Parts: sequence; C-alpha cells; structure tokens
Amino acid sequence: MKKLVTHCEEYGRLSRRSFLSGSLVSASAFILGNAIVSLPSWLPRVSLADPHVGPRGDTLVVVFLRGGADGLNIIVPHGDDEYYRRRPTIGIPRPDQAGADGALDLDGFFGLHPTLAPLLEIYQAGDLGIVHATGSPDETRSHFEAQDLMERGASEGGDYSGWLARHLTSLDTGNGSALRAIGVGDMLPAALTGAISGTALKSIAEYHLEGRDERIGEMQALLAAFYNEKDDLLAAAANQTLASMEIMTSIDTGRPPAGRPYPQNDFGNAMQTVAHLLHADVGVEVATIDVGGWDTHVAQGSSEGQMANNIGQLGEGLAAFYEDLGPLQDKVSVVVMSEFGRRLQENGGLGTDHG
Repeated sequence: MKKLVTHCEEYGRLSRRSFLSGSLVSASAFILGNAIVSLPSWLPRVSLADPHVGPRGDTLVVVFLRGGADGLNIIVPHGDDEYYRRRPTIGIPRPDQAGADGALDLDGFFGLHPTLAPLLEIYQAGDLGIVHATGSPDETRSHFEAQDLMERGASEGGDYSGWLARHLTSLDTGNGSALRAIGVGDMLPAALTGAISGTALKSIAEYHLEGRDERIGEMQALLAAFYNEKDDLLAAAANQTLASMEIMTSIDTGRPPAGRPYPQNDFGNAMQTVAHLLHADVGVEVATIDVGGWDTHVAQGSSEGQMANNIGQLGEGLAAFYEDLGPLQDKVSVVVMSEFGRRLQENGGLGTDHG
C-alpha cells in the first residue's frame, strides 16, 4: 500500500485571501473566494485555510464540471481577435457589439458569459477570482484519465490518494463529525479517496434506512447496539453511517434561502443541500458536487444553446448559495473545476474538441 501524504508545506504558505488577491482573471476555472468561491482548474496540494488554526468551521466546497468544460466560452477573451477568427459561429459576442447578447466585461479583455450575470456583482465585490490556463502537466485527452489525475492532484504514477483526502488528513481540527466530508450524489468522488471517511448522500430527506417511518428508529437502535459491540472496519463504517443518519434528523430542510431562490434543478438542489448542512453547523469541512453535460463536441451554441443553459444553471446556483450563506461567507470557499478545457478552433459540428 502506498504511503498517504498527510502534510504539505504549500498548505502553510497560502491563505484564501492571499490567493484571491494575487489571482488574475483567467479562463478554464474561476474562484468565488473571500467568502465563497474559488475556481482553479488545478490546485493539487493547496489548502484554502491555515492548517495551524484550530477548529473554526471553515469549509471547502468543490464543484466538478464533468466532461471538459470550455473555459474560453465561460470566461471570454473578448479582447483577442484570434478568438473570433477561430470561433466565427460559437464565439461569445464582444460586450459592445450592437444587438448581441455579449460578454459581461471584467477588465477590458476578459468577460463573463452573459448567462453568468448573477456572478458579476460577486466579482466586483472581490469575492470571485478566476485562474486561466492551468491544469495537469499530463497531456491526456481522455476524460477518465484526466479526471483521475485532477482528483488525485498528481501526475501519472503519483500518489493514489485524493487531494481532498490529503487536505483533510493534514488538518488537525479535532473534528470528529460523521459529516466532516460529504459528496452530494450517489457516490464519493476519487478526490476523497484516502485515510478519511466520507458520506455520500443525494438529499437530506432521503438519507435514512428503508422501511416504514414508525420502524426506522427501532431498526437504527438495533443496528447501533449490534455494531457498538464490534471493533473492526465494517463496524466503524456502520457506526459512522448511523451517526450521520442521526445528525440528518436534526437538520431543518424547510429553511428558506436568505437571498435569491435556488434554481429548480439537480445543481441547485445540491447547493441548497450543502447550505442546509452548513447552517446546521454539523461539522462539514469538505463537500463535493458533480455536474455533468460539459462535453460539447456538437451544437455547443454561443450566448444561447446547450452550453449556455449549463453555464446559466451554474451561475444561478452559485449566486444563490453565496447569498444564502450570509454571515457564513467568510468561512466557506467554493472551487469550480473541470478535467481539461477545449480547443480554441471550433469544429465542423459547431462544437469544440478536447483541449
């Protein structure tokens, strides 16, 4: 078995605020930081919190765009003529182009996709940073290989644990919560593989034993009594699951969002689930969310179309989460990433190929 990495000096040299203040607008990822969103494409062994500080409730939320998101149409280099020469059909119009739904200018050169309007004020407030042209040094165009490398935060043949697992094992927070690491979905991502225990859940309301409501409590008590007498890996996993179920019963899922409503889709529901957990203060330090649909080889669209719809849902969900956090904003960072970007040249199917 390979030895797990439990500490990295890079953790101690980078804080969330210094990272955001030093980052420039870039293309294949963005970061809502200060209180909320970080979005680099490649942060292998970097912590957004000081590992030498004791328990304080800081949380890292990682949103993975599965399929290879086209960063050049998310954060648009509208000041570059080559972008429009290579993308005559799918390029996002310039901000000042008459009659067009153009990019939302950020700095005179880069701009947000127009459907990311909900994030513009967050950027202007200094709580959104963008990191361009970053990624794995391995030049694979395989989704599976690239996702594996990004989630391990290592080159081919490197450490087989996940970078989020290493992040958690490096922190001495004294957090014994059964919900310290969660994956919103059917399973935990590879980024949480390692010497930590995580919990996968699709929703808070559905996280319980199967059976009639009046029998669930009785079944949980019987299972707890059985596994409390054991001392092995299976018992440890069972006890953590039972403990997490107990915590879930105390969470108020009827709490309305503090700001704009969440979009009624899988991503919006997932972000709201994380917000409920954070407001309940149940010890979540890492939460992950997967979003599919970013492999746009055909009919990608421009300001409208299939990718524009995906980007719009992403922006609406992130903005709702940002507003919903309220006073928790300074304790939460959100990283949005993808396995790789897309080529500059649009293809014959009016889409883009793997970059």
